[in-house]
Amino acid sequence: MIDKASAIETIIRKLKKTPTGKGLDLRTYKRDRSVIIIRTKEDTFSVTEDGFDKDNFTTDFKGLKKALKKLLKKEFPRSNKIRVYEVDSSPPGLPRKKAYNK
Repeated sequence: MIDKASAIETIIRKLKKTPTGKGLDLRTYKRDRSVIIIRTKEDTFSVTEDGFDKDNFTTDFKGLKKALKKLLKKEFPRSNKIRVYEVDSSPPGLPRKKAYNK
């Protein structure tokens, strides 16, 4: 679990090291809302939002930081901690639960 205040920098740093086909699953403390980010190409990410809104979109590395800021504000409005799991791109929404700690 990571603090929401430093979440964007931590997520960006972790995604820079992530190989193609893998990604991160961001969840609330109660695990009822999530944002899944999968690296599809070297500079392209697939983002799946499943919470208040359900949406899928792709973005490049530049747009990812701006999108993360909006998504964290919308999906995790009162959360102080965010759960981060590493996932494969195989079945979307089913993380291979490997928790990421600082």
